[in-house]
Amino acid sequence: MASVARAARRSFLHAGRRFTSTDAGVASRQRALPPPRLDYRGVSENIVYKSTNAINRKAPIARDAIQAVARAYTELKTISGSLNAQRNARSAVGERIRRSAVANDVKEKELAMAEALKIKEEIARLEPALAAVEESLLSLALAIPNDTHPSSPLGPESAAVTLSTHGPELLAADSRRDHVTIAKKFGLVDFEGAATVTGSSWYYLLNEAALLEMALTNYALHIAAKHGFSPVTTPDVVRSDIASRCGFQPRDDPDSPASQVYHLQSKDLVLAATSEIPLAGMFASKLYLDTALPLKVVGIGRAFRAEAGARGSDTRGLYRVHQFTKVELFAVTKAEESERMMEEMKAVQMSIMNGLRVPYRILDMPSEELGASAYRKYDIEAWMPGRGAWGEVCSLSNCTDYQSRRLHIRYQVNPTTGTTPTKPTTFAHTLNGTAAAIPRLIITLLENGATFDEQGELVSIALPEVLKPFWIETDRTIITWR
Repeated sequence: MASVARAARRSFLHAGRRFTSTDAGVASRQRALPPPRLDYRGVSENIVYKSTNAINRKAPIARDAIQAVARAYTELKTISGSLNAQRNARSAVGERIRRSAVANDVKEKELAMAEALKIKEEIARLEPALAAVEESLLSLALAIPNDTHPSSPLGPESAAVTLSTHGPELLAADSRRDHVTIAKKFGLVDFEGAATVTGSSWYYLLNEAALLEMALTNYALHIAAKHGFSPVTTPDVVRSDIASRCGFQPRDDPDSPASQVYHLQSKDLVLAATSEIPLAGMFASKLYLDTALPLKVVGIGRAFRAEAGARGSDTRGLYRVHQFTKVELFAVTKAEESERMMEEMKAVQMSIMNGLRVPYRILDMPSEELGASAYRKYDIEAWMPGRGAWGEVCSLSNCTDYQSRRLHIRYQVNPTTGTTPTKPTTFAHTLNGTAAAIPRLIITLLENGATFDEQGELVSIALPEVLKPFWIETDRTIITWR
C-alpha cells in the first residue's frame, strides 16, 4: 500500500515535469490522477477556525471531523518518522553486511543479518500501517470545505448582501407576463411533448425560443472573447472522480431518486452538472510558468441536473429543468491574483447583463450557500415580473486552491536564466462563473419584453438590440427590437 502511495507521488512529480501548457504529448498522459494533495498541516494548526467554518457552512461532516484530521495527521507523522528511521537503519546495516563480507568477518555478518531481518519485519509492519492512516486521513480531509472569505455573510440564503442593483426600473409583478403563458401564446416551448418523450422538467424550445438560445449563446461568447476568454466546447460526460475533485458534492443520497447527478451505466461516468467540471479537468496535472497565468476560457456545454428541485414556482416552466445550455467562464490564476480575477469576471457578467437591458442585482452570498469549493460567491439575480420574484441567472465563485490541490494544477516562478527552474511549485487558484444560463435568461427576456396592446392582449416580444446581430430572421413577426 505504501509503495502504491509512493508510486502515485512519483507519478505526480513526473506528470508535473512533463505535462506543461505547451506540451505536445498530452494524449499520452495517464488517465488516472494522483491522489489529491491536501493541506493537512494547515487543518491541524487551525482546528478552531476550520471547525467553526464547517459549522457556518453547514458542511455535511461529523462534529469532530477536524479534530480527527489533526489526530490522524499526528499519527501519520509519527509512523512516517519511524518508517524513515527504519529505512535509514536498513541502509546502514546493509553497509555493515557488505563491509563484514569484504573483511570475511562471519560473526559480524551474522549479527548484521539478524538485525536486518528485524528491520525488515518492522518495515513490513509500518508500511501498511502508514498506508491505512494515509487513506483515512485523505478521506477525512476531503470532506472539509474551503475556507470562507472574511467579507462573506454568515447564515442561510436570506442573509445574502445586495452589493448593487442595475438596469431599468422594475416592472410590476404581473401574471400576464408569466413566461409559460407567453410561450403557449406564441408556440415557443413544448413541455407536454417533452414530458411524453423524456419526462417532467424537460422541454423543446421552438421557433423564436430556439433562435433566442442560439443568439444568447453567441452573444455571451462574443462578450467573453472580447475580454480575453478563449472559447472551448466541453464534453457532456465526465469521470465521477473529476466531478468529486471539483467539489461537486451533492448533499443528498447519490443512490436516491433525488440525486443531483445522472449516473451512466458505467459507474465511473456521470453527465456533467456544469461545464465548470470538464473545464477544470482540462487543466488537471498541468504545471505552468507563472508568466503563462492567468489562463481564461469560456466553455459552451450542456448542464444536466437530476435533482427534484423545490415545489411551486421554482419548478414551473423553464426555471428549474433537468438539461440546459450554459456558457461558463473559467480562469486559472496565481494565488495572489484570484480576488482581482473575481472582480474582472464579475465585470464580464455585468457587461453581458447590461447589454440585455433588464433589471438585475448582485449578491454577496452567505456561508451556507457556498457549497464545498467556493471561498467567496457572487450571484446575479434578474427581475422576472411574470414570476413576481428575482431569479438567479449567474453565479461566480473563487475556489482558491481547493480544486487545484485535488486536480494538481500548479505553477512555478519563471526562471531568469536558461537553467531548469528549481523553486518549489505553488497550487494555482481557480474561478468559475456563469456567462449565460440560457433558460433563465429566456424567462427574463420574455417576461420583461412582453408587449401588450391597448386591450391588454399580448402582441409581441421586445428583445434587446445587442442580440440582433446573432438573430436568424424568419417569416414570423412577433419580435421587435429595443
